[in-house]
Amino acid sequence: MSIVYAGKLSLLCFISPIFSLNFLLLRYVLQIFIAQNLILETTYLSFAYFILLNVILRIFLKDFLYEVGVRALLLGSFFSIGILVAFLAPDSYKVFGWYLSVLTFFHYSEFLAIAISNPETLSVKSYILNHSVDYQIAALASWIEFFVERYFYPDLKLTWWVSACGLLTCIAGEVLRKTAIIQARSGFTHIVQNKRKPDHKLVTTGVYAWTRHPSYVGWFYWAIATQIILVNPICILAYTLASWKFFNDRIIIEELTLLSFFGDDYIEYQKKVPTGLPFIKGYLIDNYQDPD
Repeated sequence: MSIVYAGKLSLLCFISPIFSLNFLLLRYVLQIFIAQNLILETTYLSFAYFILLNVILRIFLKDFLYEVGVRALLLGSFFSIGILVAFLAPDSYKVFGWYLSVLTFFHYSEFLAIAISNPETLSVKSYILNHSVDYQIAALASWIEFFVERYFYPDLKLTWWVSACGLLTCIAGEVLRKTAIIQARSGFTHIVQNKRKPDHKLVTTGVYAWTRHPSYVGWFYWAIATQIILVNPICILAYTLASWKFFNDRIIIEELTLLSFFGDDYIEYQKKVPTGLPFIKGYLIDNYQDPD
C-alpha cells in the first residue's frame, strides 16, 4: 500500500505535535508538575509550536504542499490537545478531550485515506473541513450545548459509560468508513460523480457485501456518536434527524448515478444488499428507467 508524497507530508505534520506536546503527559505521570499548571503550559506550548512549524512550512513549502501541511499540522495540534484534556482536565471536561481527538482524527484520516486509495482526486478539500455551512453550524451548536450543560449540570458530563459507548461507536464508524474508502479505491470520491471513469468498477465484496453504502453508514453512526461522547441530549436527537435526512437525500442521488453506470448489475446488487442505514431504502428500483 503506497502513499503519495502529499500523504506522507500530511502524516508527518499530523503526528509531529503528538510527540512534541505529549511529553508533557509523561511529565505529569512522573508527577513533576501538577495538572493545572500543565494544562496552562500546554496551551501556550501548543500555540507557540504551531506558529513555529507554520513558519517553517511556509519557508520550505509552496502552494498545494503548504496548504496540505498546515492543515495536517493544525489537526494534529488539536488532536494532541484533546488527548491532554482527556487526561489532565477536570473530570467534567475530560469527555470534550475525547471528542476533540475523535473529530480531528476523522478529518485528517479522510485526507490520508484518499491519498492511499485515490490520489488522483486528492486536494485540500479532501480534509472536508469546509464540508458545508450546516456542518459547521452543527459543530458549533454541539460545543455550545456541551459547555452550557457542563456549567449548569456538570454531573451530566460524568456519565462515563455513555461517553465510552459513544467513543467505541465512533471508532467502529471510523474504521468502517475508511475501510470502505480504501476498498472502493478510484470508485470513491467526496463528490458524487456524473461520469463513469474507465477504471470505475462496481465493488460488492468486503464491507460492500454487508451494506451498499458502508462509508455513509460509518459516517452516520460516527456523527451521532460524537454527541454521545459529549452526552449532549439535544444534539444527539438533532444530529440523528439531520444526518438521516442528509444521507437519505445523498443516497438517492448516488444510486441514480450508480444505476446509470452499472444498470442491471446494480439492480441485482440492490436486491441482495441493503443500504445499511435505518429506514433508508435508496432509490426504488421500480422507479428506475434505463436511459438506453
